[in-house]
Amino acid sequence: MSDKEIIENFVQRYNALKNEMGKVIVGQDKAVDSLLLSIFTGGHCLLVGVPGLAKTLMVNTLSKALGLTFNRIQFTPDLMPSDITGSEILDENRKFQFIKGPVFANIVLADEINRTPPKTQAALLEAMQEKSVTVSGKSYPLAAPFFVLATQNPIEQEGTYPLPEAQLDRFMLNIKMDYPSFQEEVDIVKGTTADYNPHVEVVLSAEEILQYQDVIRRLPVSDNVCRYAVSLAASTRPVSSVPQQRNDSAGLAAKYLSWGAGPRASQYLVMGAKTHAAMQGKYSPDIEDVQAVAVEVLRHRIVRNYYAEAEGIATEDIIQQLLSQSNNGFNF
Repeated sequence: MSDKEIIENFVQRYNALKNEMGKVIVGQDKAVDSLLLSIFTGGHCLLVGVPGLAKTLMVNTLSKALGLTFNRIQFTPDLMPSDITGSEILDENRKFQFIKGPVFANIVLADEINRTPPKTQAALLEAMQEKSVTVSGKSYPLAAPFFVLATQNPIEQEGTYPLPEAQLDRFMLNIKMDYPSFQEEVDIVKGTTADYNPHVEVVLSAEEILQYQDVIRRLPVSDNVCRYAVSLAASTRPVSSVPQQRNDSAGLAAKYLSWGAGPRASQYLVMGAKTHAAMQGKYSPDIEDVQAVAVEVLRHRIVRNYYAEAEGIATEDIIQQLLSQSNNGFNF
């Protein structure tokens, strides 16, 4: 098939996948869309919300609909790095044998990732970036495709540890999940307290996911869209590298941010825009596609300073202001 035919087929399978997940997940349409976007982009995803919002159920349902191997790691304060990556044991022949940990799966659910100390959190860094695990000097490749989908409780809750910035940057998207609407909650309660056990059909295989990822990566991007994405990421930096940047966006970052997003954010803005365009049946992304993924790509990559916290200005508010100013045009 041509790339055009593959994109048309992708839209059909994407809608079928959403419908299949809808058998179990009530509401949370924006979160489901963003989760699928990260999957087809090949990125990792962080789901943030209070307990009980179906974060774990959403990931579990997705793994069933994709027909991929799935492992769940429950992060606790006493979890060790070897509990994630695996360890060597002495077998009956007195030789060391490597026993693979739960990270060796297509989809790894890192449940409540911020309830374990940074040393254990860091055990995922190599797996997320290099798609491999190194133990005792030997590297073990992970299966493709490979995704880390992590859930996180709000850091204000007791018993949580803030994720290191280096690890946060490995996640493509930071998806915030909100409470369901009143009617959605009524539907959830009625469905989960009755004798109803929906069966989730497999919609996509690993080979098809890799094919879609490859085609999406090949989608052409105009220089204008690419320069817009880089300018948007750079506008979050207190000291920007954008030539002739608008004074209002530069002043906003300098006033309210300690530091901004790095080049990985620019890469994910473009890749996210490509996938968002493909999900809409388009063959090339435009600036609106970049803006559609901007908040979830940037919100965990910028850090507010004291003035923003004192004035009660949220990270999302700053991003929305930068997006509003960008509508007037960056000078590039």
